[in-house]
Amino acid sequence: MAGAAAMVRQGSVSARAAKPHIVPRSAWAGVGEASAAVRNPPPPRYDDKVVAVFVHHTDSPNDYDCADAPRIIRYLAAGQTGARDWDDIGYNFLVDRCGTIYEGRAGGVGRPVTGAHTFGFNHRTAGIAALGTFTAGVPVPRAMTDAIAALAAWKLGLAGVDPRGTARLTSSNSLSRYPAGTTATLPALAAHGDAYMTTCPGAALKALLPQIRQKAAHLQGRT
Repeated sequence: MAGAAAMVRQGSVSARAAKPHIVPRSAWAGVGEASAAVRNPPPPRYDDKVVAVFVHHTDSPNDYDCADAPRIIRYLAAGQTGARDWDDIGYNFLVDRCGTIYEGRAGGVGRPVTGAHTFGFNHRTAGIAALGTFTAGVPVPRAMTDAIAALAAWKLGLAGVDPRGTARLTSSNSLSRYPAGTTATLPALAAHGDAYMTTCPGAALKALLPQIRQKAAHLQGRT
């Protein structure tokens, strides 16, 4: 989006990180009770690059069997494309409590797909949703935070962005924390609530973001 640019720390060894294993969209969208909208999404929209990542939780139960994650993602997608009338699931990626990463919104995991995850700040960003509810006092699985770190390290590394740094992003909607047209400086690896009036991704997961940023930077080869 015009006027948005990443501010990257200096002194890194490498801005790139290995791509983690990502389960393709077809594993959940092409099977079971997936809706027609999910099976056949419209052509994706793209930005020029991703300079920030927003972390979410899905506000759904935590006691699921990880083998059920595809079904849970279909349920989430059905709600977003049904009741909310979105064109596709809003999150670019989803991570389950066992640390498995799933492709979310269609368009290609390595490309800067414009999502629908953070009101006012969907351009030049990616949304990672943790399957579950992580309010204060709820344990966050280590496998999940490690997977979020690995995914953020790889995705931000494609644009040379340090996960510990900041990004300048321009709001597209006054219902966010910033009036439309305002350029805000936000963490490159941010909580949903940094840009929108919400407690997402929950106090427990938000408290771990400094550790996740540091882990992601380490995976990029930064000191």
